[in-house]
Amino acid sequence: MVLKLKIDVELCTACKLCQQVCIRDNIIVEDHAIELDNNCFECGHCMAICRQNAITLKSFECKEDRIVDYNPRESVLEYDDLLEFLKRRRSVRFFKDKKVDKKTFSKLFEGAYYSPSAQNAQDVEFVVFDERLDEFMDLVYDIIKVEEDEFFRIKEFGDYLRDSSTKEFHPLLWSGKQLILTFSTDKTSAVIANTRLELLAYSLGLGGFYSLFILKAEEINHEKLMKFFPEIDEDKHMYSAFVIGYPKVKFRRTIPHSDIKVSYF
Repeated sequence: MVLKLKIDVELCTACKLCQQVCIRDNIIVEDHAIELDNNCFECGHCMAICRQNAITLKSFECKEDRIVDYNPRESVLEYDDLLEFLKRRRSVRFFKDKKVDKKTFSKLFEGAYYSPSAQNAQDVEFVVFDERLDEFMDLVYDIIKVEEDEFFRIKEFGDYLRDSSTKEFHPLLWSGKQLILTFSTDKTSAVIANTRLELLAYSLGLGGFYSLFILKAEEINHEKLMKFFPEIDEDKHMYSAFVIGYPKVKFRRTIPHSDIKVSYF
């Protein structure tokens, strides 16, 4: 039996909160909390809710600096403030010459660090393209060119690669010089992680846009694409491509959107 929790029986008060939040029924409480062998997947709910700090995950014992206590009754961010922030978000395609440095990228990935993942797999992985961006985009075109008769944008991309004077801006990157790719075995996990990263980017004065045409390379030929990334497990897929940089322009107002359709059953 492999137990994954460290339970301090001297600190435990048998309040049963840990038992209530365990979705695997992996904890019972008698005189104190007891871990069973019910396939704990280390979600950390028991650790996060314990009033006495009596439970820790053994696999994270070396990461005590990541544990932060907070008052669960206090809201970190008010609804109106967050909604206003979301209203101001716009796709950005025109960027300054200034590039995002590694220190700033680290701040963005901090948001993804705390992102949820399917079955708590925590297998989301990122690739940041900078110096090798042109090389990667050549590969993207080599894969997606099979659909250039269907999508004029792909044809423009090919024309641009053969002669960049055909367009003022790159057909897929526009004026972007850096690109973040997100890989995972689960699409939802990847998209959520990149969305958190994107929102943090806007909070730091950055901006960007998602490229569906770059993602076509994954859809068309996953095996050929992954040869560019020998260090990444081939079972993972590229589920997000986000061009990022410092916005060259600043928008002044929100615009209306189509009404959201909501059905209640």
